[in-house]
Amino acid sequence: MKKTAAILSLFLCVSFYINAQDPHFSQFFASPLTLNPAFTGKFDGTLRVAGNYRNQWPAFNNVYTTSTLSVDFDILKNKLPDYDRWGIGVLALTDKAGSGVLTNNYLALSTSYSKALDEDGFKQIAVGFQGTYGQKRLDRTKLYFEDQLTPFGFTGVTQETFNGDNLNINYLDVNAGLLFSASTDESNNFYVGASVYHINRPHESFMGANWNIASRTTISAGGYFPVSDILTFHTSGIYQYQAGSTETVVGGALAAQVGDDQNENPTNVYAGLWYRLNDAAIPYVGLEFSGLRIGATYDINVSSLKAGSQSRGGMELSLIYVKKPAGFKGIPCPKF
Repeated sequence: MKKTAAILSLFLCVSFYINAQDPHFSQFFASPLTLNPAFTGKFDGTLRVAGNYRNQWPAFNNVYTTSTLSVDFDILKNKLPDYDRWGIGVLALTDKAGSGVLTNNYLALSTSYSKALDEDGFKQIAVGFQGTYGQKRLDRTKLYFEDQLTPFGFTGVTQETFNGDNLNINYLDVNAGLLFSASTDESNNFYVGASVYHINRPHESFMGANWNIASRTTISAGGYFPVSDILTFHTSGIYQYQAGSTETVVGGALAAQVGDDQNENPTNVYAGLWYRLNDAAIPYVGLEFSGLRIGATYDINVSSLKAGSQSRGGMELSLIYVKKPAGFKGIPCPKF
């Protein structure tokens, strides 16, 4: 009976997911190209590689897992005005629901241009665009329907009709964003940005229904500033709206510098907490060294689902590497 209930719950989750929000990360600040295309190339270095992995609702045996890998960098540096930046980036994302019942794959190409608003480059505005090729696949051989239920489990034959065991949808998508960032000196930075994903609302339906992906609007803000010689406070927040659903996450982390403060890529240890409104508390720990930052979070569910989820929301890992050659002179950029 418990097994039957679990399978039914899983199918209900997947059915809801088909019409729900985009994949999302608790560490949204560590996934720049899924947050806002205007973040493309917006970092203090010459090359950035970012990776993310999320296992949502682990209590239900990998109901949702999401992975990303992105690379971005700037181009034509010597041909642009001082402190201006033109960024190019590539993003790959895969998202699996129901242990592979529903799979989403995305490959995106991003570009952004950041324009300095003052002679020191401390105030900048950026505009970014992103084109995405998306693929959605449903494996019906992994689905169970009510008419298959017998006294011996899901051993019956469904009367649902499909054209093949694997149903595929392919589409092109368009995203765009704006970003404003400012610094008072070389030790701090603050930003606010807005982005819209699925501007063209591409069609998606496995059985010919009139379904389109709802546009997602995102507003994000954050910054960092020193609080002592070895401590820096990072804070960020996000608000998202899509298809009548909203998500609000706010929080921050304290970074403690370890070792030589003259190093261009110092070692930092992070500890902090974010909170997703009416859903989860999100403790965060991180380690940064030699241009590499590793972060880990674990959602502690505090919503009405906490009894079923056993207060477990999702485990998430992030990795960002920023190449910063010796002697590289940049300006403060958004980091969280």
